[in-house]
Amino acid sequence: MAQDLESIAMLRDSAAGYLGASDQRQRVRVLEEQGGGFDRAVWNQMAELGWMAILVPEDLGGLGLGMAEVAAIAEQVGRHLLPEPFVDAGVFPLALLARLPASRLRDALLARMAAGDIVAGMAVQEHAGSLETGMVATEVTARDGDRVRLQGRKRFVRPGPGADGWIVSAQCEGRPGLFWVGASAPGLRREDAYGVDGSVVASLSLEGAEGEWLCDGDGVTDALAGATDMARMAQAAELAGITRRAFELTRDYLATRQQFGKPIGSFQALQHRMVDGLIQVELASACLREVLAQLADGKLAQLASRAKARCAHAALEVTRMAIQLHGAIGTTNEYDVGLYFKRAMTLASRWGNAGMHRARYAQLLARTAPAPAAEPVAAKAWHAFPTDIDWGRMPESEFRQMVRALFAQHYPAQRRYMPYRQSWAESRDWYMTLSRLGWLAPAWPRQYGGLDLPADKLIAYIEESEAWGVARPPDQGLVMVGPILMRFGTDAQRARFLPKVLSGEHVWTQGYSEPNAGSDLAAVRTEAVLDGDHFIVNGQKTWTTWGSDGTHMFMLVRTDRTVKKQAGISFLLVDLKTPGVTVRPIRNIAGEREFCEVFFDDVRVPRENLVGALNQGWTVAKALLGFERLFTGSPKHSQHTLHQVETLALQRGLFDDPAFVARFAQLQLDTADLGAAYAGFAEIAKRGEPIPASISMLKIWSTETYERLALLLIEAAQDYGGMRDHCRNDEIDMHVVAPLFNALGAKIFAGSNEIQRNILAKAVLDLPS
Repeated sequence: MAQDLESIAMLRDSAAGYLGASDQRQRVRVLEEQGGGFDRAVWNQMAELGWMAILVPEDLGGLGLGMAEVAAIAEQVGRHLLPEPFVDAGVFPLALLARLPASRLRDALLARMAAGDIVAGMAVQEHAGSLETGMVATEVTARDGDRVRLQGRKRFVRPGPGADGWIVSAQCEGRPGLFWVGASAPGLRREDAYGVDGSVVASLSLEGAEGEWLCDGDGVTDALAGATDMARMAQAAELAGITRRAFELTRDYLATRQQFGKPIGSFQALQHRMVDGLIQVELASACLREVLAQLADGKLAQLASRAKARCAHAALEVTRMAIQLHGAIGTTNEYDVGLYFKRAMTLASRWGNAGMHRARYAQLLARTAPAPAAEPVAAKAWHAFPTDIDWGRMPESEFRQMVRALFAQHYPAQRRYMPYRQSWAESRDWYMTLSRLGWLAPAWPRQYGGLDLPADKLIAYIEESEAWGVARPPDQGLVMVGPILMRFGTDAQRARFLPKVLSGEHVWTQGYSEPNAGSDLAAVRTEAVLDGDHFIVNGQKTWTTWGSDGTHMFMLVRTDRTVKKQAGISFLLVDLKTPGVTVRPIRNIAGEREFCEVFFDDVRVPRENLVGALNQGWTVAKALLGFERLFTGSPKHSQHTLHQVETLALQRGLFDDPAFVARFAQLQLDTADLGAAYAGFAEIAKRGEPIPASISMLKIWSTETYERLALLLIEAAQDYGGMRDHCRNDEIDMHVVAPLFNALGAKIFAGSNEIQRNILAKAVLDLPS
């Protein structure tokens, strides 16, 4: 793997250096004025760099590499807008030839194409909208050994002018075949048209055209289908490069363009548009990274459609946005963003657009009635669940099997996939079971009673817990108070509070939000005034999750009003049984009493309950937010809701409705790409590295995908979409509205999605304030 990554990086850097040495955008303009085509000298230089030899087997003189290396170059091709047809002539025909049986002609073509001596295209498409490479109308009308004559018409052929010939698909005595037709072959007529990006798109009329037999038989269809999908993946990488570069140009423009006396990038409306563009850029990259990694598992067609659908959608969205945010100059040919938009349009339409590939992806998933949740398949029978294992030496797959076995043996089956968050009364038994087993605090060090799981095993534990449908108990003491005391607390605080978290004696709640300090936590006004050995606390906290269950609260309080607002905050631990504390439950729109508001009237809190230094509470609080947003960004809620939508759709025959199928396929891909984005951030956490500010992007996409799925679930449920409670009868067994109510809250807590967009605009995009 290390060598593969090294070769990928080497090819990417080589391509970036070569393409960046000339202004490729200006070359696009010049070639368009000259009637299209490409520069043969540039093509030869590309061959000298080894680009065309990537997919050629080593025993035939090639590099014998794979799609990851092709994608690394294709992304740079898109980024720089290379006018030469790298994917059409440097990937597609070579990928096909490498899949065909050895023959004199195949070997000669491979060698000469890899060397750049021949530039060849593929002539296989006969109608617009053709996704699959099955039967064609073009046929062999005469054959003399390897020499044939072909009759038919091929459309959307690239390259046209400048090509030395094409590999043509045709029927040969009722069997699919492939044939080489030279550019000057008798009986061949070429008609040229222009793509919106200025490239030439040819049609070939084969009127008894002379050709040479290359291959025929049953394997031709599979070889051609596989090569087409490899070309689509390379095309997706090119689109990803276009997307990122168009986005970067727009970000730079917004940072410098002045209107109304200030940079237009300081306008919040434009900042939020840019953040939505950033999400598309990163989703395309995450999707491409994941599908390339999964190629070894097969399912090439499914992966290619997923990549093409995501990258084509992202490229069109971002390049259109780029033109809009550039204003009038973005519509001129002299400005580069228009060139990126036109190239995106051309590639997005070629070999199937995003909508077609979403539908194909859905079909290839082969929908069937959802099976009951599988019981854990373990490599060994787990009868005990040790706490003193060297977790680093245990394979992750074995660890996951053990965790599933733990849930199967001890978690109540009737409490899987609960529709709403569970109260302490509902979850106490499971909490105490984990405490008894020693598995309550997987992230805590052993010295404090935890499992001391390394980062990769901790992520695996969380993922398995979510996949099993384990309800999250009131666990603020485990995931927030414990880590904070270990990092910022004193020995006395750790000895006093940590054991009681593990025993269930203390149930902690969070005291951050206030009536006028929700997402803007630095605006807290609850005041703590030092009075000898105590703080006197006055104020109000709100949106305290399960505050009525809590015995204690960790809270942010204002301890200095003379400094800037972040600098005058401290972090206190408060016993909620202290006189002066009043807890009032708040009923939410789902009818649950999940939240509370908590009032503090002259509440005396011992000074020893201050965590960290006085006025340094903002530093303590920020340490928690990255991981909170990682967990909020988990794809499991969306995956479960997608499963619910599919269940209802199968029951109600909704997959017969093309409009529903299109929406469902879109959300399938949105959920899959959410998983890919989450995996990238999870890898950062597994390595023990700080969670970057870009995690806010994950929180936005996760919660908004969850909401879109919840809305589709309600629509699929029809009349049941208006029922408050769990619906259980001969038609349905589901709590239909719970996902929507949960999604509405998820978009707000841990910092609303609008605030997350502000964070990304400032901390990641570095747009002006």
